[in-house]
Amino acid sequence: MKVIEGGVTAAKGFRAASAAAGIKYQGRTDMAMIYSGKPCAAAGTFTTNVVKAAPVKWDQEIVYHHPGAQVIVCNSGIANACTGEEGYRCCRETAKAAAEALKVPEDSVLVASTGVIGMQLPIEKLQTGVKKMASELDGSLEAGSLAAKAIMTTDTVEKEAAVQVEIGGKTVTVGGMCKGSGMIHPNMCTMLSFVTTDVNITGELLQEALGQDVRDTYNMVSVDGDTSTNDTVLLLANGLAENPQIAEKNEDYEIFCRALNYVNTTLAKKIAGDGEGATALFEVKIIGAESKEQAVTLSKSVVSSSLTKAAIYGHDANWGRILCAMGYSGAQFDPEKVDLYFESRAGKIKIIENGVSTGYSEEEAAKILSENEVTAIADVKMGEYDATAWGCDLTYDYVKINADYRS
Repeated sequence: MKVIEGGVTAAKGFRAASAAAGIKYQGRTDMAMIYSGKPCAAAGTFTTNVVKAAPVKWDQEIVYHHPGAQVIVCNSGIANACTGEEGYRCCRETAKAAAEALKVPEDSVLVASTGVIGMQLPIEKLQTGVKKMASELDGSLEAGSLAAKAIMTTDTVEKEAAVQVEIGGKTVTVGGMCKGSGMIHPNMCTMLSFVTTDVNITGELLQEALGQDVRDTYNMVSVDGDTSTNDTVLLLANGLAENPQIAEKNEDYEIFCRALNYVNTTLAKKIAGDGEGATALFEVKIIGAESKEQAVTLSKSVVSSSLTKAAIYGHDANWGRILCAMGYSGAQFDPEKVDLYFESRAGKIKIIENGVSTGYSEEEAAKILSENEVTAIADVKMGEYDATAWGCDLTYDYVKINADYRS
């Protein structure tokens, strides 16, 4: 596997564009478009929230009931959630505008929105933005980066990743972009992720690969415990790598899955590290678990603990909070057998052994916890399974950002 520069335009045949439509923000771009000249197999996973935004409903219809897709149109600033029939009509009108501008079927256009819940989108501005972007589509890496920047809300940086692998003697590229900073919690988050690939694969296997991978990537991220109305991951595959079609779970399928996992893991970690107000990426590894389910439950509980997240912000090795979060997770384990470590670029330290403090140096622990990427490793000594979850510290700025988010 070769890590390369770029995002959604890294794979063959994909172009992108962005526009300043003035939907909510002023003085910045707020719309993005991704386009493949060749129809794509399409896969998607969506929020588990009962309250689903209009774009989620639109995309579910396209992904689950139509043969494929060619276009993704995304806006930031307004989420188009809790907007009733008018909101869904806005999705249809956006898709229609893109279909007319690009000469593609209306049911091959996917839409996505992120931003404030409850506000109606200005459809005329969306239509104008769509027409502008359709005429400016570009396959350069810069165009992909500008598209990634356009979908940001409270994000502080654009988020991209891309890799190349060899499948059937052909170079296959997988690239993606995402946004996400707040209202982030396992079972997807207020996050949008768009992944493109030139691999030749059946739609059924593409959906299965994405559905499996989301469990270990985006669903292992938590910033603040809130699951959004708009969470969407879309994956498009146009087949332009010209590898022999992947139609069964063989070695080629496994190679593609590893590439997809790298891109999604990288994007998931970028979301966690850019949590609203965050100063550090907080990674939690559970090892020695008796099952994958147990490891996942324990890691999610710790990474979601507000008290633990606050301790990470304060560079405080308050390990009791971690054991406490493991204890109320619902997973059964023996706390008197747990070993716990903290690790970062500054080093690694064993905090507790068999559930009891090792008498560690508080100064050394604080130094390790002062880095911008911090890992807690808990060994429950019950088996051979493990899981990793990602989050961030909890800071004063998180409250400030969300106290005046609509204003």
